Amino acid sequence: MVYAILLLEVLLITVFIYFVSGRLMGAQVNFTKRVLSVVLGVSLTTFVYWYSYLRYTDYLSESVLNTATDVSTIVWVGSILLISMLLYLLFELFDPIELGAKGERITGRKFIFKRLQHQWRRQKRLREVVEIALRNGISRALKYARHRENDRELAIAFRDTLEQSGGIFIKFGQVLSTRTELFPPAFVEELGTLQQRVKPLPNSQVQDILEKSLGGRFEEVFSSFDMEPLAAASIGQVHKAVLKKDNRHVVVKLLRPEIKRIMRDDLNILVEFAEWVSNRSTWAENLGFRELAIGFAAGLREEINFNIEIRNTIQITNAMKNSPYQVRIPHVYTEYSSDKLIVMEYVEGKSIAQGSRVFHQFGGNEKDFARTVLFSFFEQMLDSGIFHADPHPGNIFIDEQDGKPILLDFGAVGRLASPQQEGLSLFIIGVQQGDASVIYDSIMLLVEDNQQIDRHRFEQAIGQILLKISYVHRIPTTELIHSLFDLVRDFGLSFYPSVGTALRSLITLDGTLHTIDPTFDMFTEAKTFAQKYKSDFLKKPFKEPKAVKERLESELALVIPELVRLPKRLDRLVERVESGKIILHHDVFSDRHNANFITQMFSRLVLLLTGITFGLISSALLAIAQFINTAYAVYLNTAAYTGLFLCVILLVRLSVQAIRDMKRSNDI
Repeated sequence: MVYAILLLEVLLITVFIYFVSGRLMGAQVNFTKRVLSVVLGVSLTTFVYWYSYLRYTDYLSESVLNTATDVSTIVWVGSILLISMLLYLLFELFDPIELGAKGERITGRKFIFKRLQHQWRRQKRLREVVEIALRNGISRALKYARHRENDRELAIAFRDTLEQSGGIFIKFGQVLSTRTELFPPAFVEELGTLQQRVKPLPNSQVQDILEKSLGGRFEEVFSSFDMEPLAAASIGQVHKAVLKKDNRHVVVKLLRPEIKRIMRDDLNILVEFAEWVSNRSTWAENLGFRELAIGFAAGLREEINFNIEIRNTIQITNAMKNSPYQVRIPHVYTEYSSDKLIVMEYVEGKSIAQGSRVFHQFGGNEKDFARTVLFSFFEQMLDSGIFHADPHPGNIFIDEQDGKPILLDFGAVGRLASPQQEGLSLFIIGVQQGDASVIYDSIMLLVEDNQQIDRHRFEQAIGQILLKISYVHRIPTTELIHSLFDLVRDFGLSFYPSVGTALRSLITLDGTLHTIDPTFDMFTEAKTFAQKYKSDFLKKPFKEPKAVKERLESELALVIPELVRLPKRLDRLVERVESGKIILHHDVFSDRHNANFITQMFSRLVLLLTGITFGLISSALLAIAQFINTAYAVYLNTAAYTGLFLCVILLVRLSVQAIRDMKRSNDI
């Protein structure tokens, strides 16, 4: 019975410590870490209390009241509180930080031991990747990365590292091989040789994916399904099938079931590896290697969600519905599709990657075909603002029925806002006219933070680029866009991410168009498009008067109320000026985020100063008490220890908040 009462007392103290420690440390304290720290704090402190003091006393015969009011009990409870808070601080400090696609902390509610296990597994994988890199000599090659003659050595070391690391790393290298505006030719050539050998999924797994995604037996949807895939890649694989409802031939794209696990493990490691490389090389840091890895991770996370690809396909289909440039986009059967499965129309066609013999087979004209593809992409970019971002030859087919272009695979799509659409249009016009001032105006719409630019110097640099491409039969698109990237980087600017995507797409498209017709000149044809684009814009009010009338009515509905109120506002403004009541000023507290930040910093500064004050005063009282031999020394010691106790509580609270803020920061 006595032991039961003692156990109940310890349990009540544990509950008391749980609630008090939570209140002292502030809101949003993690439940698991809080329980764990309190249980460990009570267990450790109780054992020390019993071992050092209680076992030498007859504590079992004492009444509950005497035990509760004993000085040793108060010291014991206070020690539990302090140690529990310190343990929580340790758990918060060493809690693994999982980074997302943009470097942000993933705030999942996983149990701490699971996170520690996951962190250990990640660190082990990261060590393997770093060991592979060191074994291939990448660390030594990075030291000499600035020298052009060492490009090949570094490129080979880098390719071998990615290839031997496997999985996501190979796909990352394949993507980097397309970034010809950033990497020298040796890198592009070596990374372009990376090939990922992917085994097709077994039939049983294909059937399992189909039935889970369709919510029933796949025979109820498909009258026939070819288990032999048309193509197998790292993310998914494609099968041919026939719909049971209308006997239409379709293509079924499946998401590999293990891809999310691979991404969870390897994408974060890829970002950490990129950071490791950047920390050891100024060349890699200036290149933005970590940012490239983060961007790749973000894109891949979207690519494995088939709902995004479905939406992209529908958006571009609807945007191009009334286009004069007839490009075919396969229909998506949304009723059967999901985030892991896409069912789309099967189109008979051949990839243009097979070269001119495809056009000879269908009797098509290469130049007309290439012009249709180019004008369609320009319309996507400059009119609708949403465009296919990966126009390589494998994603453009020629229809066997009528010889028209077919666009495939909308996993990667770019989006341009109106100012960037206008900037891109001006850029095309400026290049054709050889006008540096027009190109300057266009670039100012395409870049971020353009306030501190010397216009005269910038236009001079543009003029130098224009001279390089003057008096030639064909404007070299790749060289022009690479020069543009270099120019923007030299002036400390950066393109909006969507603009960078658009320009890189044009480079890819230029190579694709040359596959169709080696003599095709993108910018010469762009001049024709620009003239037609401006002409159509001017003629639009006459061709579509009803649409223009509706647009004017909606704009006037917004403007007229403001115009009605304008005279009264002007009158009040004049009155305020005459009375001297108008004062122009900038108040940092007018912005809510600034005000919250400053208020938060001020409150924490007050807490810090209060804690330090308690600590200094308590230390002084404790020192004074050592020189007093009267009974008053007891009160001084009590006050001193109480002050130190409060000092520790305040500092622990501030430390927990600081660690949490640090983990929330995107720069971790």
